[in-house]
Amino acid sequence: MKTKNEMKLSFPSKSCNESFARAAVAAFVMNLDPTVEELSDLKTAVSEAVTNCIVHGYRRGAGTVFITAKIFEDNRVVVKIRDRGCGIEDVKQAMQPLFTTAPDEERAGLGFAVMQSFCDAVRVSSKPQKGTTVTLEKYIAV
Repeated sequence: MKTKNEMKLSFPSKSCNESFARAAVAAFVMNLDPTVEELSDLKTAVSEAVTNCIVHGYRRGAGTVFITAKIFEDNRVVVKIRDRGCGIEDVKQAMQPLFTTAPDEERAGLGFAVMQSFCDAVRVSSKPQKGTTVTLEKYIAV
């Protein structure tokens, strides 16, 4: 499928940048004229993925969050959120609802479940000590 548009973005892994990431991705998909629900779903999924980079990937330390987004001819939006943090030992376990690596911070362990409920597809690839990439796919109705 041919790409209609794409963007790349990177920013420091600070919690104040989570809202920036949401807004940037939302602005990027606006030319597709998404419904309020479609836009809200995508923004929420992006927020969860960016928060995972900050809280779990970098363990609130310094790092960079990378986002690439593409819009395809079939109105499919693919957003990749990546960190170069600690990585995930067991992706399958990490994607289970209520699993968290930060229980002392009162984390619910629902980030991946939220992403899956708001996107058409979610893929996670990770290598310990190398980082994690979360790929979100969302179709915007025509």
